[in-house]
Amino acid sequence: MVTPDAKRSAVAHLCSGHSVSQRRACTVLQVDRSGIRYRSSRPDDADLREAMKKVADERRRFGYRRIHLMLERQGFALNQKKLRRLYAEEKLQVRKRGGRKRALGTRRPMVLPDRVNERWSLDFVSDAFTDGRRFPVPAAVDDYSRECLALVADTSLSGLRVTRELDALIRLRGKPVTVVSDNGTEPTSMAVLKWCQETSVDWHYIQPGKPVQNGFVESLNGSFRDECLNETLFSSL
Repeated sequence: MVTPDAKRSAVAHLCSGHSVSQRRACTVLQVDRSGIRYRSSRPDDADLREAMKKVADERRRFGYRRIHLMLERQGFALNQKKLRRLYAEEKLQVRKRGGRKRALGTRRPMVLPDRVNERWSLDFVSDAFTDGRRFPVPAAVDDYSRECLALVADTSLSGLRVTRELDALIRLRGKPVTVVSDNGTEPTSMAVLKWCQETSVDWHYIQPGKPVQNGFVESLNGSFRDECLNETLFSSL
């Protein structure tokens, strides 16, 4: 009997079951009467809860911090502590994955672009040095021209580094309307979400387990691996 709700339930049970006053029940259970009589004046935040559940349904692997960023884009002003409380009350905690990945639910279908810079595709391919250390290579493709915009190899590439490379591309080629990627660690990082908010670029995540939805850059990665990575031994960058 720790929470205030549990204490109120115990006092109510004692009053109804044993026909004693509230004062007597509080004395027996050693609880403060002011806590039993208190009624919360918090608003129910129905609109905020509905918006939060909608974002959590669309982005199933987003925790409360990233949902907070998405809600700020929609005009909701609140701190993370309140959002975390509502997030826990709605039981939206991200579940730990188990077993093999399966595609869940649906996402809005993507249409083919009809001009340059309308949509860029982003994906990561990796290889290993001769000593066994691995290195990632993010690839970016313009889905209209099928042109490879960038291949950046490094021993470590964070979400912040990805945004810096995208900024460099934008300075050279202009800003895209949409960027498409999978649901990997870097594309779903806080740095990328903040970058989208600052640049007003729409970021579309494909369905889990459906790489064909990002087919242009997947095709590039296949050729890049077949013609370059599989044919070359790398001792360093």
